[in-house]
Amino acid sequence: MVKEVFNGIQDYFTAFRLLNELNLWKYFKIPIVISFLLGMAVIFSSWSFADDVGGFIASAWGFSWGKQTVIAISNFIGGILVFAVGIVIFKHALMIITAPFMSPISEKIERHIYGIVKKPGTGFRAQTSALARAFQLGIRNFVVELLWITPFFIFSFIPVIGSVFLLLIFLVQSYYAGFGNMDYTLERYFPYKRSLEYVRNHRGIAIGNGIVFMLILLIPIVGILVVLPLSAVAGTITTLRELHTKK
Repeated sequence: MVKEVFNGIQDYFTAFRLLNELNLWKYFKIPIVISFLLGMAVIFSSWSFADDVGGFIASAWGFSWGKQTVIAISNFIGGILVFAVGIVIFKHALMIITAPFMSPISEKIERHIYGIVKKPGTGFRAQTSALARAFQLGIRNFVVELLWITPFFIFSFIPVIGSVFLLLIFLVQSYYAGFGNMDYTLERYFPYKRSLEYVRNHRGIAIGNGIVFMLILLIPIVGILVVLPLSAVAGTITTLRELHTKK
């Protein structure tokens, strides 16, 4: 698993080279615009709703003393909570909406590296199929991810050991980000349920890819623009290597 994590991270360097070598940037024009709009929506929502969520949290404090301190802390917590949920929504919404654009790019990379393409898809039918699968997978992963990170978020406020749960939140988010990037390729190889099993058996690839995905998102503005091209291509490279090695 450690080797898979390392490969998932390392392939970002290969991804940057391939993006330029194959001139793949031009295929990401629309996905980058979508990513930017979704990212701005998350930032705006975090700014707008932080006080509302903070006020709701502060309302649980029934005493007059220390009220202003509680409100300030609650607003801070509210901002983090809204932003964290926003990142989860951003990640899955982006991967669902851009799925029809990603599958052809994955095919181009496979043809370039291995000379063949497994079940190439063309036309409107292939695009709608990719979108439907991405929607099914995205909703499923969104729900499961929230079920994991919600208790971790609560436990993160425990003194001393709280940082451990923050790390777990980061790793869970990384896993599901990498999961989505792997499926752009897996959709040509496996049906839906078999893909879930495959990623579970190779979770290191997903985590490695997702770790860099999450770190790139921390770069103001630029991260929103480049995270999809780099992570999708890197995830494709790593997944294809594993699939073709096993073959």
